[in-house]
Amino acid sequence: MTDHPIENRTTKEKRLEVGTWGVFFVWMGIALLASLPSGAWFLGVGLLVLGAQVARRGIALRIEGFWILAGVVFVLGGILELAQIKIDIALIPILCIVAGAGLVARAVLRRTAHHA
Repeated sequence: MTDHPIENRTTKEKRLEVGTWGVFFVWMGIALLASLPSGAWFLGVGLLVLGAQVARRGIALRIEGFWILAGVVFVLGGILELAQIKIDIALIPILCIVAGAGLVARAVLRRTAHHA
């Protein structure tokens, strides 16, 4: 049996993840049906991500720093968008690209380390 983190997740963690995805899709549907501005969508996603981390803490699971950072980026992006505050550089898209590249690199490096 491998010691893969996904295979070792607790039932609580799996239920929280499924519930979080469910809330995400409900929020996405509401935002699309109501034609909410993109800033509201980003703000909602950020609050959802941060709320999931608060829930993890509440059920004695480790808080995931990456998702705290991602939630903060979404909240800030949403607030900036709703307040129509323009930044000269594309800060939020750049942060999203960096975060995504980091996740991909982490997944590849973990997989390589497990097979070594």
